[in-house]
Formats: sequence, C-alpha cells, structure tokens
Amino acid sequence: MEGVLWYLLASSRGGPTRVRVLRRLDEQPSNANQLAEQLDMDYTTIRHHLDVLMENNVVDKAGDEYAAVYMPTDQVRANWETVEEIFDTVDGEDS
Repeated sequence: MEGVLWYLLASSRGGPTRVRVLRRLDEQPSNANQLAEQLDMDYTTIRHHLDVLMENNVVDKAGDEYAAVYMPTDQVRANWETVEEIFDTVDGEDS
C-alpha cells in the first residue's frame, strides 16, 4: 500500500489533486458534488480522481451512486503515517 500511496499522491501528474481530495475526505466524508464545491473544482475532475482512488483501494464509498459518500479506507487509515509523510512532501514541493 505504501508504494501505491506514493505513486498516486506524490509521483503521478494528478497527485496534487488527489492529495487535496484525500485531505478533505479525512476532515469530513463527502460526496463528489460536495467535494467539487468545497475544492472549487470541476465535478467530472473530482469523479475521475475518486475513481482512481477507489480502484487503488485508497477511498471507499457508502450509499447509492448519486449521493455516495466517500471516505479513506481502513487500509489507508492503517498507513496514515505514510499519508502524512506524503502530504508533507507534496506541501514542500508547493513552497
């Protein structure tokens, strides 16, 4: 899981966006529309990144398709120290 997290959040082109999404979901599980509004991003962009995160077992969803609420998986929670390290690395690149 650590390698997947590093790749998805720090090494790939969409990493910074996925970091923003995961940070927000850590604060409060949300649906795609809420995330798009909260992050001031296009809904289809958010859906794309949620799909990538779901395919890699980083986030999971609860509820029906339209109003599904997304949250970090238990597996990611078990590796949260790595996630925090990645957040710090990505933040350092932005400065």
